[in-house]
Order: sequence, then C-alpha cells, then structure tokens
Amino acid sequence: MIPEGNLKSNVDRFSGYQDYYDQYRPEAPGQAVEIVTAYAGGKPRLVADVGCGTGLSSFVWLGKAEQIVGIEPNDDMRGKAEQKAAAVGSGAISFIPGYSNQLSLAAGSVDVVTCSQSFHWMEPESTLKEFARVLRDGGVFAAYDCDWPPTLMWTLEDSYNRLLAKSDMLLAQLVPKDDQAVKRDKNKHLQHIRQSGHFRFAKEIVFHNMESCDADRYVGLAISQGGLQTVLKLGSTALDDDIAEFRRQVEDYFQGRTLEVMFNYRMRVGVK
Repeated sequence: MIPEGNLKSNVDRFSGYQDYYDQYRPEAPGQAVEIVTAYAGGKPRLVADVGCGTGLSSFVWLGKAEQIVGIEPNDDMRGKAEQKAAAVGSGAISFIPGYSNQLSLAAGSVDVVTCSQSFHWMEPESTLKEFARVLRDGGVFAAYDCDWPPTLMWTLEDSYNRLLAKSDMLLAQLVPKDDQAVKRDKNKHLQHIRQSGHFRFAKEIVFHNMESCDADRYVGLAISQGGLQTVLKLGSTALDDDIAEFRRQVEDYFQGRTLEVMFNYRMRVGVK
C-alpha cells in the first residue's frame, strides 16, 4: 500500500532524523512492560509494537516476551531499528513495514499490541478493529505516551512549550493544510477504545519514570519533536534564535550536571 494525502504526511514526518530521534527520545519504561504483562496474564508469546519507530518501545520486551515484532511504515525509522536488532543478534525480535489498520498478522495470534507515542498518528476506528482482529481473546492493547516536556523546572518547561508552539505556528504557514500530518487528540484514546466495542475492559493508568538527563539531552528532546524537525527540514531558519536561547536557558540551569528527571506517562489499556 502506498500512502496518500495525510497518511503519507504522517509517515514522511519522521524521515531523515532517525539517529537524532533514537539518541534523545526515552526508551519505553519498565513499568509499561510490567503493567501490560500483568493484564495479559503472564509472559506474552507475541508482542506487536505498532508504530515502533526506531524500536525504543520494542527492545524493552526482550526477555519479557517470546517474540516481538515491531511494525513501522517509515523506512528511515525502521532501518534504524533493524540496525539495532542486527547488533543485538536475537532471533526473538524483528521489524517489518506496515500500517496499523493493515497488519500482516494472523487473526488471534497476538497476546499484546502496543503503541508507544504513536496511536495519535493512526485512524482510530479502522486501527482498533484491526488490533482486535489480531489479538487473542483476553489479549491486551496498550497505548502509552510521555507527557512533554519532562517534569523538571517550570521556567524551562514554559520555554520548551513556547518553542514547540512557535514551531507548530511556522509549520502551519510553511505547509499547505492538505499536506500536513494529522495528529489526533491523545486525551481521546480511552474514549476511542471504549466506543470501538472491541474491548470488554478499558482503563487509563498514570505513572512516571525517573531518567538521567543532562542539558544536551533536555534540549535534544525538544528538537526531536516532529513539528520542529519538519520546520528545520524545510530549510527555515526562523527558529534558530529561539533554539539558541532555549539551549542557553537549559545549560544555565543544568550547570554541567546530570540530573534525575521525571518523565510522566499516560497509558490507555483495552482488554479484548
């Protein structure tokens, strides 16, 4: 299937910065694996990580599931995941191309479907129907997202938000509306799961994870956001001064230190 229109924009949004993304974005936290495993009733035989990007949410299942398949439509992101898998050398994990509503998996063959930082890029109705098709009875779907920015200091978080808001404004000016990626409201994930009629139980779970972070990583998290990256890829220099000022503020706060920073997560779970 060749993506058209907004679907192609959603896929292309992540092209060309897979190394940067993989370096600065957080791996999926262990709490996510523990929660989903408990809801699934034990160690999964097969986990499908849909919209897996560079595999940051896939490799955490090694040793926790018998088989893991990461599904990612963007060639650059998936290529990075495949490089990492080759380095690991485990036959328990693989990566394939695909779209959330057209999975090349047999009906009832999957114990767990996960979407880490990705469900908001998918058309929910057709996607949830497909997830329900591939999940076994009692299988678990979990969509979980990190709240941006990480919790640290309100002044830095405010600057982070203003930088991203400006990038979104510029993106709206630089890219015709019909060519813009469609980003759906994460706050409606649970509603979509419940209204789909495919899941007998649904719940939102909130947790956090502490991670080591220095100034370079905190800045990198902001620059790794897709909207800002798209502005930069289009050749615009309109954010150069804003990025430089944000970096100065962050470096002034960190003062060369590596700090423990709180990453807040929201997980929406559906049990088939």
